[in-house]
Amino acid sequence: MRTTTDRTNLVVAVLALGGIAVSLMQTLIIPLIPELPSLLNASAGDAAWAITATLLAAAVATPVVGRLGDMFGKRHLLLFSIALMVVGSVVGALSDSLTPMIIGRILQGAAAGVIPLGISLMRDTVPPEKLGSATALMSASLGIGGALGLPAAALIADHADWHVLFWVSAALGAIVGALVVAFVPHSTVRTGGRFDFVGAVGLSAALVSLLLAISKGSDWGWTSGLTLGLFAAAVVLLGAWGWWELRSAEPLVDLRITAGRQVLFTNAASIGLGFSMFAMSLVIPTLLQLPVVTGYGLGKSMLAVGLVMAPSGLVMLVAAPLSAKIAQVRGFKLTLILGAVIVAVGYLSAAVMMDEIWQLVLASCVIGAGIGFAYGSMPALVMAAVPRTETAAANSLNTLMRSLGTSFASAVGGAILANMTVALGPVSVPSQDGFRVVLAMAAGAALVAALLATFIPRRGTAAEPAVVPNTAAPVTSSEEVPVAG
Repeated sequence: MRTTTDRTNLVVAVLALGGIAVSLMQTLIIPLIPELPSLLNASAGDAAWAITATLLAAAVATPVVGRLGDMFGKRHLLLFSIALMVVGSVVGALSDSLTPMIIGRILQGAAAGVIPLGISLMRDTVPPEKLGSATALMSASLGIGGALGLPAAALIADHADWHVLFWVSAALGAIVGALVVAFVPHSTVRTGGRFDFVGAVGLSAALVSLLLAISKGSDWGWTSGLTLGLFAAAVVLLGAWGWWELRSAEPLVDLRITAGRQVLFTNAASIGLGFSMFAMSLVIPTLLQLPVVTGYGLGKSMLAVGLVMAPSGLVMLVAAPLSAKIAQVRGFKLTLILGAVIVAVGYLSAAVMMDEIWQLVLASCVIGAGIGFAYGSMPALVMAAVPRTETAAANSLNTLMRSLGTSFASAVGGAILANMTVALGPVSVPSQDGFRVVLAMAAGAALVAALLATFIPRRGTAAEPAVVPNTAAPVTSSEEVPVAG
């Protein structure tokens, strides 16, 4: 007979597997990037939309799905998000041209809400004494999936038709969906009310404008009218959206709650840590694949790159629950600061030790440990400061902040590596100094995140809900209890 502990562990494992599966979508086509134009019969610029589309879809879907989960049931929206991933994977598997590929990648990106929804489900269904380690593991699944998925994707791409990548992701999504149906219970905490369509459209338009300008600015020109116009539109739209949300009776995001010190500074630190996390994915693969003749490149294959990155994912897997154990004694604020400092140490070590594979493995593992600590802390800090009825929306916003950080890292790091180059025959490649600048910036971003985290107020264990007006009490019956919105 299965005990309560066994059931809890099974729920946590299923939800974490869902988070890892969705995060795999970020690295799924990385091994295909050099060949995408020929595979899809498109130009290099057009083929890049297969990556940009996923980023935009994830940014738009995450806050919307989080709010819908709070209103209509987190498990329902979790299954809907997983279904989007499966359908998107099937569309990608059947595509041989650019348009269906972009559609499939949009659907895969729209599944990004699985991670904040999973964290929120844990708050409603996992016993308080296990909540810290459970949410830490779920939050860190974003990095774990990205690190472990790269070698798997490279192995499949090297030994099978590229469509197999999408068939495998579709099968994984179907398995996760079946496991959720079988083992994950419904949450009985719901807000009800009306969905803020105006707020959703406004935030989506602002995010698309901002992320398009960031991701395409280097191609269009940072001073081009289109890029500057998109940045200006993002500022205006965000301002108008904030004005609307503060006056809405049932906002998409309750800005009064998110403006509290604990949530505000946790989200601000998330941007810096998101920047730091992506810098590792930008620098280490490029450095490993550059020709040995450069004097600093290691001339390795994409499969070797994946194998070098994989240990960092395993380290995250161990570090996230460990951070929760430490936080039970010292608090999640400390583990967030500690994680950010560890990330900075890892990047600074990589900046001075990048000549051998073992050095990069060591640096990536140190960075992975820091990310495991930091990412495991952030959802707990957010949940400690928001009502149960706002859990999914608040976690979705935190996930969005991390995504913004990775987008900034992609744009800034890419621009640095594109401009700090050395000649290699007829082509130019990133210089060693360029790599060091990006690594130093990543370390600086992590230290800024640690500094911001020091402003988070002292609290008890973050697994306990904060005392906020209108907070729903834990529901112990099997009935669904709507809470007035």
